[in-house]
Amino acid sequence: MLSDRQLREFEENGYLVVDNVLDRKTVLEPVIEEYEQLLGELRSRWIAEGRLDPDASADTFQDKIISAYRAGLDYFQPMDISLPGGKIKPDTPFHAGPAIFRLMTDDNLLDTVEAIIGPEITSNPIQHVRIKPPAVDLDATEIRAHITATDWHQDRAVTLEEADRTRMVTVWLAVTDATVENGCLKVIPGSHRGEMKLHCPNPQVGIPESLIDKSLTRPLPVKAGGAILFHPLTIHGSLPNTTPGIRWSFDLRYNVTGDPTGRPMFPDFVARSRAAPATVLRDPAEWRRMWEAARARLSADRTVTLHRWVPDAAHCA
Repeated sequence: MLSDRQLREFEENGYLVVDNVLDRKTVLEPVIEEYEQLLGELRSRWIAEGRLDPDASADTFQDKIISAYRAGLDYFQPMDISLPGGKIKPDTPFHAGPAIFRLMTDDNLLDTVEAIIGPEITSNPIQHVRIKPPAVDLDATEIRAHITATDWHQDRAVTLEEADRTRMVTVWLAVTDATVENGCLKVIPGSHRGEMKLHCPNPQVGIPESLIDKSLTRPLPVKAGGAILFHPLTIHGSLPNTTPGIRWSFDLRYNVTGDPTGRPMFPDFVARSRAAPATVLRDPAEWRRMWEAARARLSADRTVTLHRWVPDAAHCA
């Protein structure tokens, strides 16, 4: 649980850095192993298809990520823990393995969330993996927030309007150390006390720079296993990765059970409940089935809209 001092800090600043939220041996290492296996499978398929040179660097996980990106191969969506917006296909890949499910439902993590939003906790489907290669390797046209530096934004703004009053907290979890050099997060302290800013959807969903006082920026380095908690109106983004390695994190959200998630087309689940413990989802295979069912339903006939912003709005000119 969080201390009274930490809760005051979160209320005052709109964010909180918390060290040692995830245990290295029991939580992080199984996730790393799960992703190493997944990347190995992707790499084998790419080589078999003639899309990746079998001699491409593969000594470490980060070598494989960088060589895949350099070859123009998309590792992100097969590793992401959500479906994308736009047109979803019956075979659109995503990852919903047991190790990442155990991370999302880890007791220590949920204790931290409970201190902010209370004991009736739903795992919100706005969730992503972020494995960022070195900026020097990025294609000049790369705009994806999960790959390159993330523009200034508020997490409330990337939901649909239904969630504008949802009691929610973002939990950003570091798998590798996040430093100023490799692209840690940056924040404008106290910005949660304002209103939701106007956002534009291109090149990312972000706040126009004319609306940001960047002189207030504070970087947020955090060690592997640590977390950064955000109020949904706190303005934040990330720095570029200027190192030769990768920066790896997960971006999760939790909301009070019963409040709208802001992504009703994607599956949520009860992660903790003191009032109705029988409603808690404990089976990672069922979690995967929920996402598979959503993919099948959404691939039938419609384009998925994830947020409210349009590129031709006056403030985006």
